[in-house]
Amino acid sequence: MKARIIHWCIHVLDKEASIAFYERALGFHVAHEMGPDDGSWSNTYLVNDQSPFEIELTWNRGRTEPYANGGRDTHIAFAVDDMEAARKLHEDMGCIVFDNPRMGIYFIADPDGSWIEVIPGDFSFGE
Repeated sequence: MKARIIHWCIHVLDKEASIAFYERALGFHVAHEMGPDDGSWSNTYLVNDQSPFEIELTWNRGRTEPYANGGRDTHIAFAVDDMEAARKLHEDMGCIVFDNPRMGIYFIADPDGSWIEVIPGDFSFGE
């Protein structure tokens, strides 16, 4: 059997705020969207030019209670080519929630509180 990762799904309360966050913080844009004609829910797929990986934002009309998207230990990581520029952007956005200078990484949180690890493009685990 062969498998490859294709998307990460998170449930969001404010789809437009989430799209704007991922566009600004990580350079993603909407690739396509699906859902029923009545607009009761939608799946919005975001991509960037660095990989075919997608982020799926699942939105349900009328939902007001925050989702439990796996907690802080469940996260996705992005390697960036310019940590200094990324950190400056994320500081300006006010979305850094945990910093680990010893490892040279930090975490940001999206509008629904999902944690995203930011690592340098040349990151390794001491290999």
